[in-house]
Amino acid sequence: MEAILDFLGNIAWWGWILIVILIVAIRDMFFNKKHIITKNFPVVGHFRYMLESIGPELRQYIVANNREELPFNRIERGWIYASAKNENNYEGFGTDRDINQSHYIFINNAMMPFKLEDNHPNIKDPYFIACAKVMGAGRRARPYRPASIINVSAMSYGSLSAKAIEALNRGCAKAHAYHNTGEGGLSPYHKKGGDVVFHFGTGYFGVRAEDGGFSMEKMKKLVQDNPQVRAIEVKLSQGAKPGKGGVLPGSKITKEIAEIRGVKQGEDVLSPPNHKAFSTVPEMVDFIEAIAKETGLPVGIKAAIGKLDAWNELADIMKDTGRGPDFITIDGGEGGTGAAPPSFADHVALPWVYGFSDIYKIFKKREITDRVVFVGSGKLGFPAKGAMAFAMGVDCINVAREAMLAVGCIQAKVCHNNTCPTGVATQNKWLQRGINIPDKAERTQYYFKNFKKELLEITRACGYEHPCQLTMDDIDINLGDKNLTQTLADVYGYHKVPVPFNTTKTLSKCPDLGGNYNRKKVAKEMDLEDVRY
Repeated sequence: MEAILDFLGNIAWWGWILIVILIVAIRDMFFNKKHIITKNFPVVGHFRYMLESIGPELRQYIVANNREELPFNRIERGWIYASAKNENNYEGFGTDRDINQSHYIFINNAMMPFKLEDNHPNIKDPYFIACAKVMGAGRRARPYRPASIINVSAMSYGSLSAKAIEALNRGCAKAHAYHNTGEGGLSPYHKKGGDVVFHFGTGYFGVRAEDGGFSMEKMKKLVQDNPQVRAIEVKLSQGAKPGKGGVLPGSKITKEIAEIRGVKQGEDVLSPPNHKAFSTVPEMVDFIEAIAKETGLPVGIKAAIGKLDAWNELADIMKDTGRGPDFITIDGGEGGTGAAPPSFADHVALPWVYGFSDIYKIFKKREITDRVVFVGSGKLGFPAKGAMAFAMGVDCINVAREAMLAVGCIQAKVCHNNTCPTGVATQNKWLQRGINIPDKAERTQYYFKNFKKELLEITRACGYEHPCQLTMDDIDINLGDKNLTQTLADVYGYHKVPVPFNTTKTLSKCPDLGGNYNRKKVAKEMDLEDVRY
């Protein structure tokens, strides 16, 4: 035995390398039954798989140019990062975009921009833009006017980490925005000061009965115990995987997640594609009205758009009866933050611009757009795209991946593997440890603030005070060389219904204004802060 140990001890370091290579070669040639490359090319074939595994990183940092990547290119990510850090988010030497590409956005500025009066609220608070409409106005006991036109979209605790959720909620509190819970239920990390829109899907997590259906009693108790919940959203479908349910493996259901979601620890939980509480449009309207009556809150629906038959039926019911959702969130087929089959993520549901325009025209035809707060969701977290969305008829914007980028996401695109390197989209405690919650909350705040400030500047350049005043004729899009450019009205075949709007000061004094917004308190804070113009 000693002789063997002595022999092994006398082997040089390079000898051990040769031995390892020899073992790998023998394994590849004689025992490998699965991989053709490594069997035909022992040892060196492994380099192919190594390079493939780091291919996304090589393309992201070395190969791809600034405008090439999807879903967000380097310039877009850079703008969000700089805005979130409250740093210089400008660019020099003019645009590097191909302004002749199809669907390029051109905003028609006015000869005379809108001029702020000396007593205008945006003099003291350049970031204030509340929603021009009130959710549930005249219909619900507790109507709600979002204090911010940009808010956090539905991303649940489970899909995102606890630290990421808490950072987003604290950032929403600072920016007077609301935080949509996603369908994973209301967690302790959603209760850090921000307004909350409670969102649930077919799994009814957080308001789930023993049989897996909906529990009205749990819904009433949740609203009573959590006054920060200002609205309720029923998910019909989402952009990433419309019309598909999902399975939450029992191995991922911790004691905390089980308590939050109202499920049993360690057991697989199915989220079916269909709701148990309703199966027809009239039943859905009854369900919405029952929740609104019991809670007093505005109730809305979220959906990705495909077929329009049921939407026509819903609009007819709302027109005839005055009942139905108080707000409608339209999600684009290009959306998605967690995991989805490529066939769904790539092909099912319309992109946001087509889906929203189809739905808006249905409600405009019946003259009921004034009763609905329209929320847009699907890569709209940039000022120019926001301006386009408001011109088309949205009243608020929800952002998901853009908010993730603000708190540190690097677009590694491994959300579905639970290996997010930044700790944003993983339950791995070791990976989460790098998230500094106060810092990331501040970054969320600044991203929202700088988005709103830049959108306001675009709005004023067009001659308006509030983005709700933008019209379909204020935006042109490029249709290619043959058709040149046309206005949104010409392309999508409608004009937005004018939104009732008096002044920004009226919005700031609204009794239904959310976000714990206090005009005088914010003005004092602004006096102490270096506001970047």
